[in-house]
Amino acid sequence: MADERALDEVVTFTSDLIRIDTTNRGGGDCRERPAAEYAAARLAEAGLEPVLLERVPGRTNVVARLEGTDPSADALLVHGHLDVVPAEAADWSVHPFSGEVRDGVVWGRGAVDMKNMDAMILAVVRAWAREGVRPRRDVVIAFTADEEASAEDGSGFLADRHAHLFEGCTEGVSESGAFTFHDGDGRQIYPIAAGERGTAWMRLTARGRAGHGSKVNRENAVTRLAAAITRIGEHQWPLRLTPTVRAALTELAAVYGIQTDLSDPDTLLDKLGTAGKLVEATVRNSTNPTMLDAGYKVNVVPGEAVARVDGRYLPGTEDEFRATMDRLTGPDVDWEFEHHEVALQAPVDSPTFARMRAAVEEFAPEGHVVPYCMSGGTDAKQFSRLGITGYGFAPLRLPEGFDYQALFHGVDERVPVEALHFGVRVLDRFLRTA
Repeated sequence: MADERALDEVVTFTSDLIRIDTTNRGGGDCRERPAAEYAAARLAEAGLEPVLLERVPGRTNVVARLEGTDPSADALLVHGHLDVVPAEAADWSVHPFSGEVRDGVVWGRGAVDMKNMDAMILAVVRAWAREGVRPRRDVVIAFTADEEASAEDGSGFLADRHAHLFEGCTEGVSESGAFTFHDGDGRQIYPIAAGERGTAWMRLTARGRAGHGSKVNRENAVTRLAAAITRIGEHQWPLRLTPTVRAALTELAAVYGIQTDLSDPDTLLDKLGTAGKLVEATVRNSTNPTMLDAGYKVNVVPGEAVARVDGRYLPGTEDEFRATMDRLTGPDVDWEFEHHEVALQAPVDSPTFARMRAAVEEFAPEGHVVPYCMSGGTDAKQFSRLGITGYGFAPLRLPEGFDYQALFHGVDERVPVEALHFGVRVLDRFLRTA
């Protein structure tokens, strides 16, 4: 088991990484290099030989390999991203890049997404170095840039240009799984991610006839665009149950002693109550209009209007998604992907999933481990190009009332010290047995 020093280090590393501002606004101005150098130094102190890799200066990734005892075994990728989304300091109770530890909680941007997991990885690897521990299979560690945007400078760059560093990797683990979900009735659920919806960030363009704002205009680009995004925003996508979601519903129903009727998922979700929130966003595709841009003067009808839509689609539904977008946009609006990544699915009956389940249950015997599908996406999408099956496993035991999911990209992002300690113990247990 990870030693006491590892429990201290995970808190220190989380705080230190938060203090390194790696804000990614999506325009290419992020600089992950200081955080990458920090992580690489901690790995080097543990006897590893990390390499720093950049597609463009400052957008730095770190990769290192820890050799296992069984050279015939497939390798395991353990990865976390170094960048974070923006934070407005005036909105926070503490400065978002202070890394302050207050009342047993580490505060700051990245505390749950995902510098906490980065710190857990570092703490476990260093504990192993002190104990002389080697895993059964090779463990490849990757800290990436640019996950909060396109991943073009991060996991995408690594998968496309440095695939040799991941030789032998068949599975990977990263963010957004094995956290405590309190259902409000005393049950503690630990969802482990075994799937992700695909990413479909789209640009819609309506063209029309420019003219004077006082004249009748039946070819108004703004009107055409508004009609299209209204159809998109109001569209009710049909139910589509993937194997991962079916497994999630089946296991949740068993936790609650409810008869499983997958022919009527909406009714089943209602019966699951609060726990249904773990699944409800992944029984359908989704499209949310998020940005509008048109015109330059109130009395001028513009010839073009543009919108952005955040689309997400389930595994096996991409063709349906494209056809539906063609129909909803209509003949007067064009659409294209600005960023497009695949949907993922991982087996929930694999030995690796069983070992993740066992590691959580050892330290949270009161919990119920279930599979689930993420509504969003991670770097696992890019690493899947290398044939790596991805799981979400960043363990945290959280107190009742701590809304973990709301803190992703939220104000006052924070993580309890005890949650970090739990994470180190569980990650250590899993990686020793993986």
